[in-house]
Amino acid sequence: MVSLRDIFKKQTGVLRGLKISYVINNLLNADKLRHNKNLYKKHGLRKSVFSPIGSHDFKKHSTEIPWLDRPGAEHALEEHPDFQKFSAPEQAQLRQFVNKGYMIFEGFYSPASVAKANDEMDRLLREHKTDFNYTGRKVMDAYRFSTALDQDFFKNDRLLNLLNFAMGKKVIPFQTINFREGSEQRAHSDSIHMTTEPPGYLIASWTALEDCHEGNGALFYYPGSHRLPYITCQDYESGNTAWSLGEESNRRYEDRIEKLIAAHDFRKEHFFAKKGDVLIWHANLLHGGSAISQPGATRKSMVAHYFCEGVICYHEITQRPAILKNG
Repeated sequence: MVSLRDIFKKQTGVLRGLKISYVINNLLNADKLRHNKNLYKKHGLRKSVFSPIGSHDFKKHSTEIPWLDRPGAEHALEEHPDFQKFSAPEQAQLRQFVNKGYMIFEGFYSPASVAKANDEMDRLLREHKTDFNYTGRKVMDAYRFSTALDQDFFKNDRLLNLLNFAMGKKVIPFQTINFREGSEQRAHSDSIHMTTEPPGYLIASWTALEDCHEGNGALFYYPGSHRLPYITCQDYESGNTAWSLGEESNRRYEDRIEKLIAAHDFRKEHFFAKKGDVLIWHANLLHGGSAISQPGATRKSMVAHYFCEGVICYHEITQRPAILKNG
């Protein structure tokens, strides 16, 4: 039986813009959404867990933000008893996460591990276990078909330990995205796509599966931009209605972000990673993919997103609850 998940992977037309499509999918995944009932009650949300959901549904946002986003976070970090368990380089990156919104770990994965990941992706595509989605660039959730991608990368023990500590809550592995080429995606915050209440309880990692250079669309980011207010569909003309999603919502969102960057004069930095390097970033860090100036150049990589336990997880830009398969 073909699932809506499989249909949506290739669908680019009307179906993706109709909220009823997502409601049907929610009902088909009822067992993965019922846990939201108590969370909705806690946050004063009076609606079905199968209905569309967006930031506009919350009359007042919770102030229980992540511990490293609170005033005095630097001091709290140094005083935390588990902070001393990390290596000196890891401690330095955790400090940087507070101020700049990201961490970089060079050589996190060995050349052998990277080679294994690339071999696994080649195998999965060759055997038609998975495929690129409607964008033509993203392979979603390849970890479902590969123990190596799942255990060695997505649920890597060292990585999860860092994420759990940085968030102050246990993280739930949510999804992976594998790229063969650079995304060339405009600057954005992951929080518009994967949203939480209270805000900020999402974190992401990016693993270089080959070296990055100026020609293959290196990842870029704006240090410190994670401290900006969260942008939601209420902050730009999304075009959403009670029944449908605005056709130009994503483009208008990215236009809004472009103006925001210009207004704050953030400095753009590029991550010319070596294979095996890992970048971890804050839910609200503005980032994207540079243009590919070298025709045919690849930039193999793997992105992983993690929600936190005990919070409402949803997708602001598509107005739907997140279906947590690992929760």
